[in-house]
Amino acid sequence: MKFIIVGLGNFGGHLAVRLTAYGHEVLGVDSSEDKVDAVKEKITHAVVMDATDAHAVKNLPCKEADAVIIAIGEDFGASIMVTAIFKQMQIKRLISRSINKVHETVIQAIGVDEILHPEEDSAERMAKSLQMKGVIDSLDVSDDYNIIEVKAPKRYVGLSIAETKIRQDYNINILTLIKMEERPNIFGVKSKKKKVTGVVTADTVVEEEDILLLFGHIKDIQTILKLED
Repeated sequence: MKFIIVGLGNFGGHLAVRLTAYGHEVLGVDSSEDKVDAVKEKITHAVVMDATDAHAVKNLPCKEADAVIIAIGEDFGASIMVTAIFKQMQIKRLISRSINKVHETVIQAIGVDEILHPEEDSAERMAKSLQMKGVIDSLDVSDDYNIIEVKAPKRYVGLSIAETKIRQDYNINILTLIKMEERPNIFGVKSKKKKVTGVVTADTVVEEEDILLLFGHIKDIQTILKLED
């Protein structure tokens, strides 16, 4: 797929690098030469451009892009202007980052397809992780259902997935197991990295220090976590 990302700060820059790593074609745009220099070797294309200039934007391959992401995170006025300009460009999918509630109201009125809340989403995930013992990360599937990463409860260590009876007893599915492996980085310093086991079977055994990826109703997940108290 082809993406145009406007704003190569912390959020936009990381998003551009990650999408490129996934094999997509990414064009990164920013008015700051320093920000462009920081990612130009890691993404498909990066250009220094003032995206508030409608004439300059017309030179971008907007019609070829599967999505344009406005990732500007500080300049309220620039974000609104850039969003409005791209909205007029017949974009297939226009996504804009929300800076605050007022800004969100304005870009909603412009008619963006999707609005991102990276700070709020990150804070929400951390809050859920902190309030539930043993939870490493969480992802909302809906208001009632979550996918969470949790340290394997001691009572399940050494048991197979079937023997845990977690589905029968709590109506929770174990989607996979994650193991932490030590790997050296480019400087030779070892750090722990996640390795996903893949599709588990009823015979897969839970080992000490495994991380379980669970799916279920929030109340059921909270019930099983409280058993470790």
